[in-house]
Amino acid sequence: MTKQEQVSNTKERYNGDRPNIVFLLTDDMGYGELGSYGQKTIKTPFLDSLASIGMKFTDFYAGTSVCSPSRASLMTGLHTGHLSIRGNQGHINGKWDRVPLKKTEKTLGEMLQSNGYQTAMIGKWHLGVPEDESTWAKGRGFDYAVQEQWGQDVNGNEIDERVHWVNNNQDSVFYNYNNYKCLDEFRTDFALDYLDEKDNDKPFFLYMSYRTPHAHEFFLSKTDLYIEKIEEWPEIERRHAARITMLDTQIKRLFDKLNTSGELENTLIIFTSDNGPTSENHHSYKFFNSSGKLKGFKRDVYEGGVRVPMIAYWKGKIKESTISNHQATFYDVMPTLAELTNSEIPNKTDGISFLPELFGREQVEHDFLYWEIQEGQAVQGFRQAIRFGDWKAVRYGNNFHTELYDLSNDINEENDISGSNKKIVEKANMLLKRESVKNEHYQFSGGVFEN
Repeated sequence: MTKQEQVSNTKERYNGDRPNIVFLLTDDMGYGELGSYGQKTIKTPFLDSLASIGMKFTDFYAGTSVCSPSRASLMTGLHTGHLSIRGNQGHINGKWDRVPLKKTEKTLGEMLQSNGYQTAMIGKWHLGVPEDESTWAKGRGFDYAVQEQWGQDVNGNEIDERVHWVNNNQDSVFYNYNNYKCLDEFRTDFALDYLDEKDNDKPFFLYMSYRTPHAHEFFLSKTDLYIEKIEEWPEIERRHAARITMLDTQIKRLFDKLNTSGELENTLIIFTSDNGPTSENHHSYKFFNSSGKLKGFKRDVYEGGVRVPMIAYWKGKIKESTISNHQATFYDVMPTLAELTNSEIPNKTDGISFLPELFGREQVEHDFLYWEIQEGQAVQGFRQAIRFGDWKAVRYGNNFHTELYDLSNDINEENDISGSNKKIVEKANMLLKRESVKNEHYQFSGGVFEN
């Protein structure tokens, strides 16, 4: 029995009232884009205050370094070497296209829904395909879903990218959002309406999947935010900063709603990002030092691609102004929420509950953390990394070389010390080979090693 299996079988149950859960996920927010994580320019006053009254994690990791597989890891409690989704696209039905979650890969929504929770998902899903509604959020454990739609609907009609699809026990309804300065305001309005309309006799799980600061996010140019920087900053960078500050405002609206409704004291709030910072659409992740002191960005498996901000808040339950160095990741969220809600974990999880850490109790540590990504059909698009203790091993598939870093004194991953640590590299390679299970949709799953 592995340590992870042992932990999941013997974990201590939370004995309080079943709490509400609000999970706030941003899109492409880097480790260094909040003031509480070292950002000097972009203003995030509310999230910084949330970090000061909650717990800030220094070593928290996304599922991997790009949207779909990272979110799949969050939803299922599996790392990317075991998932059906390893990149934003895979080889399916004879072409390179989106790969949906398998029905056997049960989601957080399905786990909590089966335990009496009312469940809601608002925003970016990215785990299904347009032609199959059973792969959408509403078909994967969410009673209420406000989901971005793309491509074509089930009848083959083109869908404008500026609409959202809404399901609340009814047929699809489309909303145009041209009247909003930013879409996170639009999404938060739906969340506030949901909180007004939900059943107050049942606990709820609200998964807020925001799109900030994604470089391709729809955003009106008319904003006074950072207007004094118009001459100094490129417009794409001003909009980037404005989106993050606007998101900060929207999350405060949601927090204030929970407070005024009296639900805040029995609500766990978790804030994090799906991967490292983007450098798309003419935006540069270096402009605001979005990775902080870390190397790399979105699609990298260096620290800058996978290490993300994470703040946990629960009034009266999580000690204020706490900084945690516990190494945790997306696939820990399912066992954590299972322990919190006395739910049965529906999958064989790769995760370990970090609930003890939140409550200041003795916490079991991971033997290792694993990441994998395949972007495109060429071997150079396949990347793997593993962290065990302070050792970090990285493989980029086109060079057949395992890089090794000691994060305790080389957080920037600048000094590859694989040559002088052969035994550590052998251990890393063994784990990298073992943890990447073959997947029909990704030809380099299983690893890329010399014969």
